[in-house]
Amino acid sequence: MRLNLRRFDFALLLAVLVLAIFGVAMVYSATQRVPGYEAYPTRQAIYVLIGLLLLVLAAAFDYRLLTSLQWPLYVVMVAALVAVMVLGQVRGGAAGWFNAGVVFVQPAELAKVLFVVAFAQYLSSRRERLNRPLTVLGAGLLVAVPMVLIYMQPDLGTAVVLGAIGAVMLFVAGLSWGYIGASALAVVLAAPVIWANLQGYMRERILIFLDPNSNPDASFNVAQALISIGNGGWLGKGFGQGSQSQLHFLRVRYADFIYSVVAEELGFVGAVALMLLILAVLWRLFNIADQARDHFGRLVVTGVIAMILVQSVVSIGMNLGLLPVTGITLPFISFGGSSLVTVMIGIGLAESVAMRNRKIEFD
Repeated sequence: MRLNLRRFDFALLLAVLVLAIFGVAMVYSATQRVPGYEAYPTRQAIYVLIGLLLLVLAAAFDYRLLTSLQWPLYVVMVAALVAVMVLGQVRGGAAGWFNAGVVFVQPAELAKVLFVVAFAQYLSSRRERLNRPLTVLGAGLLVAVPMVLIYMQPDLGTAVVLGAIGAVMLFVAGLSWGYIGASALAVVLAAPVIWANLQGYMRERILIFLDPNSNPDASFNVAQALISIGNGGWLGKGFGQGSQSQLHFLRVRYADFIYSVVAEELGFVGAVALMLLILAVLWRLFNIADQARDHFGRLVVTGVIAMILVQSVVSIGMNLGLLPVTGITLPFISFGGSSLVTVMIGIGLAESVAMRNRKIEFD
């Protein structure tokens, strides 16, 4: 038995490679001449290599075999999220990291791809009865459990991203408009309760987004991000020459605010080119989902699309001051091993679907 490598989406792989290499370069620019950060570009390059290896392995693996692993994968995801709250290390105010010795592992990131696979199987196996109340209730619980566990770390941004992934997958699976409308209404009615139970810093970020002048000190980095973007003009100040980033006015510039570094150093043209590359990845994924031979494969790729799209929109929107600061990384670009590896595995699963959208050939 041999796989039809002609179905492998090399255009998708090329776009991913370009983005990953570009990400290493921007991490280098954002961390150069910063004591203690010298190893970040090298580490990011290593993460890229590990991610590519896992991408190839995921592509070679027959995604259809994952249908029998729905519940084990979901249990592993939940167990990891529970364990990290008890045993994890606090970084950036959240107890969401395991110290693996050489690197820190963030289960909330890896949970995204595990959730996509488990949820895709749940929805595809109940395709004919998707709009029955018990099925919808079960789907809601499957989404809510990891969301709550991630929020309790506390990590509101990643919890919202995971919820958005679940919502997109439900929509594509064929959830009726009645349930969609009822869910939207429920969220609106629950807004006061949700607001009252948010962590103090979470409410502060939303209030600062609505009125930056209410706390100039807390909104400092958002202001610096906008200055960085404005400084870039059409063609930018040049790679490694951004004043806000190189003079260290812009904080967390290697991760949360790396898009501002791109805009300042490479200008409007570079910032738009980056968005076009991300759109190219999404377009290739849309094609794979459209041609998938089964509902499960289509939903897996849909989950990967949602993961990349939501994170990109939130990260870029945060840098532009259009959304509250959430700490969400920009896929392929921001520094971070767990985030990058998760996205790479997702791309590998999509490639697995692409290679098997026709019957496997036998010699």
